Amino acid sequence: MNIECWKGEPTQAAGLTQARIDQEAKRVLRRLCEQGAVLAVAREMETSVVVRETGEGEQLRTAVVDREIAQAMALKDWISCPDPGQRLSRYFITNTGRMALRRLTAEEENRASGFAEKRSRFDSDASWDLAEIEGVVRQPARYYATESPLVGLARRKDRDGQPFLKRDLVAAGERLREDYELAQVGMEPVESWDCFMSGDVVEIKVDGPPGSVAARARVKGALSDLGPGLGDVVLRCCCFLEGLEQTEKKMGWSARSGKIVLRIALQRLKRHYEETHGQFGPMIG
Repeated sequence: MNIECWKGEPTQAAGLTQARIDQEAKRVLRRLCEQGAVLAVAREMETSVVVRETGEGEQLRTAVVDREIAQAMALKDWISCPDPGQRLSRYFITNTGRMALRRLTAEEENRASGFAEKRSRFDSDASWDLAEIEGVVRQPARYYATESPLVGLARRKDRDGQPFLKRDLVAAGERLREDYELAQVGMEPVESWDCFMSGDVVEIKVDGPPGSVAARARVKGALSDLGPGLGDVVLRCCCFLEGLEQTEKKMGWSARSGKIVLRIALQRLKRHYEETHGQFGPMIG
């Protein structure tokens, strides 16, 4: 374990609870599992960033991390810096961090699936229909500690030899994913994100951290603008990290059509961000 970057600093800031560390760590460790991802920590900065190199050799920022969270993760040996003492330290996820991510993700899924225990009370009642029950309580989408499907598509080339997904489209999808993850920190879970695309009136909860409330509003605005179809594909691929084949099956699309729909959806999403927040805002985090 290496914590040279934080020598002499308090090991835990006031108000930093284990619940908050775990919640933030899930978001950050998922990002650090992506190929080429590092956590960059500067001595004079209060926040750190997760960056990843694109296929074009550019640096893409994918997450912002509070300094105290990064410090706690280093103390737990979830991240490690092989070259300490530099003005800009680069931290990588460790095997311990990967194990912690699997544990935290499993705990999250177990809490979300608590309905299964309640359902067992009705096993003796043959009149209960499983499909009907699952229609009432939708199973949450699983997270996968792998890179986003956008990363793989960005490596592919089109007929002209250009990346199938250009950097600005990948950045738009990554911005939506970051807002999606921030929108769940300290907030009650959303029963169904699909309602944001249906045109129904969806009340944005205001009893959570201001950053999470704002992120949830941004996700709602983006999905509402894209609507069903385009909104579905970015939600599944960018946020749920579903593979394209799985998304095609669930949406009833023909094979290999998903990547085309996804590119169109990302173009629309990019335009939404430019028209709503300007070309370079809001910043992730």
